[in-house]
Amino acid sequence: MKVLTVNQLKQQLKTTQNPIGRKIFALAKTVITCDLPLPHLIHRIAYLLYVACRNSVQFLLRVFLHTPAFKGRCLRCGKGLYLYGGVPFVSGPLTITLGDRCRISGHTTLSASAHTDTPTLTIGTNVGIGWQTTIAVGTQVVIEDNVRIAGKANLFGYSGHPLDAQRRANGEPDDLQQIGDIILKKECWLGTNCIVKAGVTIGEGAIIASGSVVTHDIPPYVIAAGVPAKVIKSIAPSHLEHSQKCTVTQGEAHA
Repeated sequence: MKVLTVNQLKQQLKTTQNPIGRKIFALAKTVITCDLPLPHLIHRIAYLLYVACRNSVQFLLRVFLHTPAFKGRCLRCGKGLYLYGGVPFVSGPLTITLGDRCRISGHTTLSASAHTDTPTLTIGTNVGIGWQTTIAVGTQVVIEDNVRIAGKANLFGYSGHPLDAQRRANGEPDDLQQIGDIILKKECWLGTNCIVKAGVTIGEGAIIASGSVVTHDIPPYVIAAGVPAKVIKSIAPSHLEHSQKCTVTQGEAHA
């Protein structure tokens, strides 16, 4: 006697033309779906209970496990670290220092090249690093104060593999010329899905549009976009705008 697996039985009931079999399949689907005809108020209460339980568990994990664990991986960590969604994945001999009030997604990946002696990731104060961002440190990556990095951004200070196919197949590390520093000056902002290559410095207050690939230095206070990223617009520094507004206001007062 042939014994059917659950999936085989499900497939037979799903495709059968037998009325009894189709009724059995419909009944089984109703049971599996379990769509209880409850009032909307009950659904709302159930959702609020779910959110309360989820947030409570996440809070306890973040405070008592995730944050202490990540601090234990850092050489130095400032005050007010906020991790959300877990603990960033760290690989390689990476030295990490964090400033105060940093907000980092737990889905971030931080890695270091095995080709350099002391790869270092230095993160300043009030830095935000978004979901699924990858920071691959070749020699050093410096992220200065007030920088914002959106989700799925990639900072590639090293490539991880040599250009030669045979050496790649042998598992050899990348060439030294493929490794370099990445410097993000204060108050710059990287959009979603940005890629920053080794040897690049992004200037103070610069904005990199979503999906751009930055292969060379970007000057301060500009918007850059494209593949490769090019400057498309200049923007005024916020302190300069404030100074200009004050000058206009004073001029109007004397008029």
